[in-house]
Amino acid sequence: MKRVEIFTDGACKGNPGPGGWGALLRMGRHEKELHGSDPDTTNNRMEMTAVIRALKALIEPCEVVIHSDSRYVIDGMTKWVEGWQRKGWINASKKPVRNADLWHDLIEAAAPHRVTWQWVKGHNGHPENERVDKLASDAADSAC
Repeated sequence: MKRVEIFTDGACKGNPGPGGWGALLRMGRHEKELHGSDPDTTNNRMEMTAVIRALKALIEPCEVVIHSDSRYVIDGMTKWVEGWQRKGWINASKKPVRNADLWHDLIEAAAPHRVTWQWVKGHNGHPENERVDKLASDAADSAC
């Protein structure tokens, strides 16, 4: 099984507001950058979209390490999603889970792969995180 590292970030100019996402996929020496924008979104939706789009770019099942500075995405996938599914997509506050549409997409996009989630501290000099932050921020600027 091929091993791929994915670095992702999302950005929003206002929350909600124009947003962007960026992703870097790396397999060995090969790299691919992805980015996109949305004229009216939230930071969390852009963080999730970055991971979804990166995973969907893979053409076969892979061993994937996802590096993200989003606790929301990582905790959602590693701690919360099973409970949400059991409770019919109701959160601990007895309210519908926010961004359920994207959580469904993320679960589906991750399913073919063996995914490991790795949190990185944002805006802390991590080279790949800084790179995808710039992709996301530039994409958000273009959406304004």
